[in-house]
Amino acid sequence: MFRQMKNIDSAFKYIRSFTAIVVAGSFFTCCYVIYESHKLVSSGRSKIYILSNGKILEAYGAERKDNIPVEARDHIKNFHHYFFTLDPDDKVIRSNITKALYLADISAKQQYDNLRENGYFTNLISANISQQISIDSIQLNLDVIPYYFKCFATQHITRTSSVVHRSLITEGFLRSVSRSDNNPHGFLIERWLTLENKDLKTINR
Repeated sequence: MFRQMKNIDSAFKYIRSFTAIVVAGSFFTCCYVIYESHKLVSSGRSKIYILSNGKILEAYGAERKDNIPVEARDHIKNFHHYFFTLDPDDKVIRSNITKALYLADISAKQQYDNLRENGYFTNLISANISQQISIDSIQLNLDVIPYYFKCFATQHITRTSSVVHRSLITEGFLRSVSRSDNNPHGFLIERWLTLENKDLKTINR
């Protein structure tokens, strides 16, 4: 009888140990499955699928802080492109200036108003002058907020008889704002100033 009770006690201990091992194994398995599922979901959320010309392209999302230098420089480049790319057509001028003014504060509007009052745009139209800009480099300081920038560019002014190349240097600050269709990078240029705008060379046509 005692041997039977001893066998029952041993069997009970064995079953208890086996059950504890199974429960612990199940617990760790569940934890691992939850971890991997969370990792998979996070990875899936970072993927972006873009439909372009009937083809599906895969892209990956990233934190904005990783892209601030790229987005800031592109914002500055776009602003200068729209503000200084002009043709002898009133609709083109108004369209480009409107796009530029969405990307900057009142300081850009003031420069536009000064140019308009001085007859700059009227002269472009009457003399059939086209103006383009190429960005040479952009210096950006991300250590302080708002971010300071200095833009170095070259203007190409095409007249009937000549092409004038001008050096253009501007500076300003970038403040973060909400993104929109008119301002996809979510920056606003503040205290924008023209530091230099002088002729480099003139090429006769």
